Amino acid sequence: MGFNSKYHLDVDFEVPKKLQWYYAPAFFGFWFVIYLTLVNTQINHMPQALTRTDEAARPRDFIAQRAEDTLIELTRIGPRVVGSVANEVTTVQFLRDEVAKVQAEAHARFEIEIDVQQATGAYMHWSMVNMYQGIQNVVVKLSEKGNSNENALLINCHYDSVPGSPGAGDDGSMVATMLEVMRVLAKTNEPLAHPIIFLFNGAEENPLQASHAFITQHKWAKQCKALINLDSAGSGGREILFQSGPNHPWLMNYYRQVPHPFANTLGEEMFQAGLIPSDTDFRIFRDYGGVPGLDMAYIFNGYVYHTKFDRVNVFPRASFQHTGDNVLALARAFGNAPELDDTAAHAEGHNVFYDFLGWFIIFYTETTNIIVNVVVGVLALLAIGISLYFMSVRSGCSLKGVLLRFGIIFGIQLVSLALACGLTLLVAVFMDGVERSLSWFTQMWMIIGLYVFPIIFGMSILPAIYLERTKQDALALGFRIQLFMHSHCVCLIILMFTMTGLAIRSAYIIMLAVLFDIVALIINLVTKWHRKAYWFAIAVMICQILPFTYFTYVCTAALMTLIPMQGRSGSSSNPDLGIALLVWLFSLMFAGFIVPLIMFFRKTRTIVLCFLAGTILFIIIGVTSAGFPYRPKTSTQRYALIHAHRRLHNADGTVRLDESGLYIYPQDRRFNIALDDLKVLGDIHKVSEFCDEEMFCGMPLYNHRWHKAREYSLWIPVKEQPQLPDAHPALTLTETQELADDTQRRFNFSLVGPDHMTIFVNVKNEAKILDWSFNETLIKRNEEPPYFIYFSYGIDKSALEFSIDVEKTSFDTPTLEIGIGGHWVHQDVSRSEGFNAHINSFPDYTYIQAWVGTYESWYF
Repeated sequence: MGFNSKYHLDVDFEVPKKLQWYYAPAFFGFWFVIYLTLVNTQINHMPQALTRTDEAARPRDFIAQRAEDTLIELTRIGPRVVGSVANEVTTVQFLRDEVAKVQAEAHARFEIEIDVQQATGAYMHWSMVNMYQGIQNVVVKLSEKGNSNENALLINCHYDSVPGSPGAGDDGSMVATMLEVMRVLAKTNEPLAHPIIFLFNGAEENPLQASHAFITQHKWAKQCKALINLDSAGSGGREILFQSGPNHPWLMNYYRQVPHPFANTLGEEMFQAGLIPSDTDFRIFRDYGGVPGLDMAYIFNGYVYHTKFDRVNVFPRASFQHTGDNVLALARAFGNAPELDDTAAHAEGHNVFYDFLGWFIIFYTETTNIIVNVVVGVLALLAIGISLYFMSVRSGCSLKGVLLRFGIIFGIQLVSLALACGLTLLVAVFMDGVERSLSWFTQMWMIIGLYVFPIIFGMSILPAIYLERTKQDALALGFRIQLFMHSHCVCLIILMFTMTGLAIRSAYIIMLAVLFDIVALIINLVTKWHRKAYWFAIAVMICQILPFTYFTYVCTAALMTLIPMQGRSGSSSNPDLGIALLVWLFSLMFAGFIVPLIMFFRKTRTIVLCFLAGTILFIIIGVTSAGFPYRPKTSTQRYALIHAHRRLHNADGTVRLDESGLYIYPQDRRFNIALDDLKVLGDIHKVSEFCDEEMFCGMPLYNHRWHKAREYSLWIPVKEQPQLPDAHPALTLTETQELADDTQRRFNFSLVGPDHMTIFVNVKNEAKILDWSFNETLIKRNEEPPYFIYFSYGIDKSALEFSIDVEKTSFDTPTLEIGIGGHWVHQDVSRSEGFNAHINSFPDYTYIQAWVGTYESWYF
């Protein structure tokens, strides 16, 4: 379509000739080189790791080699699972010995106290009761002699690991880091206004039990006024600060003193929204102790997280230096921070924080964020309005004509953004539909072709067609391209205002995109380059270098974090959809103001169609063996497998079901590729087939997440019974007591079994649970049964005694149904030859977390 005008172009305006198409590769290459030289290098940049030979010259510094040596010794213990001798005895003694070494080197001004806590307790973890008995914490307090100030800094990590994993990255690396930080602080003759409590907690993977035990029961818990939590969702790389506060912006005043900042509000909001399938002790300290702090973790190389491949040899020494330098700086800063004397007086709301390429950190309060977003948005709209006015003046078109064109182009831009989103989601749906999701799991570059290319195509094809059909428009090409940029800016402003109104602090990212576009616009208006198309384009490109670098940096970090997580996020949802949507959102910012510049090249539609062709090419690659997502050892496909024996009783005590089988919990979307291998083992049933008839499907579910994944979990009956190290868990009804009247009765039970058990409780025949000796939250909320209790014990192996109070009109019929799942998660010797054969039948690119278990249920 086109517009006729009775006006002529102003002589001051340069009518551009389009550039030859063969310059387009250089244009795209320019941005690719920026990515490779800045983003790709900085996102993996590490400091030089210090060795023992550097210690004499740098006595105040963290020595990475010392930490590495400590980690080597720690991982030689092997997997450190709650309840195992390795975790409860060997590792505790290892930590005692390491602290004794620090005590021997400590300066005379300091005293070091050590306490090994044993605790029993329970709390609600999502939808299940999380109960622990005799779990342990090794707690060390470093303080100046004679200092009466008890307001302390808490630094936390965990020394336990998941079954089968040596836990080098998660979380042995942070154990070693804390020990080295403690050594340097204790050895250096420097003041420490506040005590520092080092908590090595022994039950985080269970989950989060030991931190709950410390903050609710330990004698030093009330002294903790600020927190540094150290965890890992990967192995090495740069640790990220992804949670701060809450409501304590002063914390960031100290974080900005670290030498290697890596932090982002976006990570905090994604984590707290449940988009990241994990949790940390930070939440326990926050919810049960009200302790503000910083939550830091390794996020890169999440492929080995919670596997047997999480070893020392894949953890870079330089990562120790990166983290050690930062934690040591924070410990010194918080250890002398006056805010610890009255943290409540400094509670002022949330923060917005982000680093730039690890060079420096920017942070401000949430209130400031709102003000900045509004001011930038209003200024941007004002600048766009001025630009439209000058267009009408210089082009000879009326202001009404310019506004009409702007309205049309704004509509085209909206449709283009929607088309870009639709195309990339269509690719995601297609890849999942042909069972080829996760093709980027190992090869991250596949995302460029599968999702970036269709986004660029969708964002540019309609503008290209429009500009081609309006060649004779009185408004010159340069001005019309500017209108597309202005339209995109308005779209971002609308998005920014919406996110700000919803209190989404990550709206700062949109603000930065708008800000740099307006900087380019103001430069063009002041210099009058907006009249000269190519000078205008050069100004835009120069002003887009910083935002392009930053947005691709954050996007790459997000992808490096999230991609490995898709291998353990379950089978229920299509992971390609999330990745596609994330890439589209970031593309709005790093490509939204660059894509319109494509219109300056000849054969624009041909150039744009190349991106569509590239998308098709990458889809072909993705559906062939070249797009296979897994690799042995480095990026495996995960399964949890239990060789289990199920025994279900009738109300009269007789057995209605007695069978053995393999419970298989696939942890990603592509579990169908293993079905042919699994069919050899026996008849395959979905676990969900049993859920209508049996409480919690009548299966040895390990935790509540397993129940959520029942539709995609499998049960394969086999003849061979599991070789159990001990007998089935034994549940004994020790006593029944009449309560207020004959309609209320207390059932007292005793339970013995392995150190990891699940307890399922249901009521029958219109019975109602009034109270029980477990955590009371479910009862007080009047939650509907059945109830899920996760129970584990550490050093204390005594029987679990519990009671349930029930109300019922008559106790002549069954009142309670109780199921007990037993899990021997760290006894490798219990695997039979047949069980090992089942495990070995899986392809070499899989990782099988396997153990033996039981499930037995009774009526009472």
